[in-house]
Amino acid sequence: MVLAVLNNKGGVGKTTTSVNLGAALAAPRRRVLLVDLDSQSSASLWCGVPRTHLRPSSANVLLDNLPMLKTVRPTSTPHVDLVPSSTELANADLRLCDVVGRELTLHHALQPVRQRYDFTILDCPPSLSLIGVNALMAADALLIPVTPQFLAIEGLVNLLAAVDQVRTRLGSKARLLGVVLTIVAPGRGTTEARERLRSQYRDRVFHTEIAASRALEDAPAARKTIFQHAPRTRSADAFNRLAGEVLERLRTRK
Repeated sequence: MVLAVLNNKGGVGKTTTSVNLGAALAAPRRRVLLVDLDSQSSASLWCGVPRTHLRPSSANVLLDNLPMLKTVRPTSTPHVDLVPSSTELANADLRLCDVVGRELTLHHALQPVRQRYDFTILDCPPSLSLIGVNALMAADALLIPVTPQFLAIEGLVNLLAAVDQVRTRLGSKARLLGVVLTIVAPGRGTTEARERLRSQYRDRVFHTEIAASRALEDAPAARKTIFQHAPRTRSADAFNRLAGEVLERLRTRK
């Protein structure tokens, strides 16, 4: 199962969701591959890869036809492997623009590795660029993190319209698994935004919410998942519950 974690807005918790959901799904000895597709390499750095050791990366796979197996490396989380990213991905649209079938580059690259893993999680860049389109074409399901803020919710309308356009024009089979509320902090504005989102999108929104927390803020600097850094916190519990919901939706919404 290939799951794309996607939003064309930055700062909504895509990498936080990708890293920690991947760790939660892997806990019962499932094999998980985390593929970093963001030129900022946030997921790779979080997983402990020094900036000087990011290559070979997903950029070499997409731009230089390097087999993905040659870029896979283990992480400190049992059963979780990583394909890191690097800054070359920032030029991916220019490099791929003349390539025939450019939207399917990632789809083809994943074929030799996807059977080795129970889940492949794609941590996407904060835009629906050619890399984002590649993720949609490669994915079986789509998870969208959204913060409970007015502009983020307004942007969700445009994102879902763009996803539908990719489905129509290019034949993407990625289905929306759900929208997950992230970086949820107390406050009247937050409450109103949450209520609006749940009213508008109903069962497409996961029950589990990822609250803002000091533990989640500190985990990347510690190069640890929330389960390694603060396993007894509400944040760790929330990601376990989110993983449970993901598994349930995959079983019941085929």
